[in-house]
Amino acid sequence: MLKLSEFDYPLPKELIAQYPLKDRGQARLMILNRKTGQISHTIFKDIGKFFKTNDLLVLNDTKVLHCRLMGKKITGGKVEILLTRRINGTTFSCLIQPSRTKIGENIIFAQGKIKGTITGRGQISFKQSDADAIYNFGIVPLPPYIKRAPEDLDTIYYQTVYAKNEGALASPTAGLHFTQDSLANIATSGVHLGFVTLHVGLGTFRPVKCEEITGHKMEPEYFFVPDATEQLLKKTKASKGRIIAVGTTALRALETYAAGRKEGNTDLFIYPGYEFKLVDCLLTNFHLPKTTLLMLVCAFTGQELMLKAYQEAIEKKYRFYSYGDAMLIIE
Repeated sequence: MLKLSEFDYPLPKELIAQYPLKDRGQARLMILNRKTGQISHTIFKDIGKFFKTNDLLVLNDTKVLHCRLMGKKITGGKVEILLTRRINGTTFSCLIQPSRTKIGENIIFAQGKIKGTITGRGQISFKQSDADAIYNFGIVPLPPYIKRAPEDLDTIYYQTVYAKNEGALASPTAGLHFTQDSLANIATSGVHLGFVTLHVGLGTFRPVKCEEITGHKMEPEYFFVPDATEQLLKKTKASKGRIIAVGTTALRALETYAAGRKEGNTDLFIYPGYEFKLVDCLLTNFHLPKTTLLMLVCAFTGQELMLKAYQEAIEKKYRFYSYGDAMLIIE
């Protein structure tokens, strides 16, 4: 029986990265060998040294929507809306602050250019042309542990350089460290690049509330594995190369694919005891205590080893969470 308290650790607040590094490749990189337990340290721009010919790097090409809207009631009161899903042509599900906003109330956005109406609990509707344009007036939905307002730089740095398919409410942050040049260099070294899509949803920040973690239910997130990536996966396995997932989202998409589905919604919850079917190595950032993301990496390496690595990262003052440093788990 796995208890939530087993996935806790103390983190000094000053280690939570509030800003990205200007040079993505200068992030620190911990190398953790999950078979030997060896831990070493380098910087991200040197990650290519740890890849081998015929390895396959799988990246999540989801693109973060500018889904956070700052509006006002007709009476002048401020309202913040986070669009979570487009239900149909004109209506979105959303989170509303303050939550006491009433059904039927109108909310004004973009200095009066756009008007929305609260049409249900956690629901807002626009006229068709405004609904089609609404994301143009939103801002980046930074995670709650970044204690500042979004800035222009977040539009660039909270998006991977290969982001393509719009639909995410949060960035697949392990990929934030790559540049176009670093990916090109990796590709010319005999390492293959493949892409999957998994639209990161609100569940990524939703806390686990049950003490026995097996009672937790993951929120479904849309994923897709293209034919080209499927062929690369088969080719890599045939040539005895390693499949390296860039981020927990890419890993969950790949493991769902390994269970027999190429597209749809996945609610795969990975925690210690899970038997990995496809992924050999994982690039990931450092995750919050008591989260499904931490449980996933503990499943991948073993709980004791992962928590030891986290303790070393804290001692060496690594930067944590979305804009923080990275860990490459190899074998």
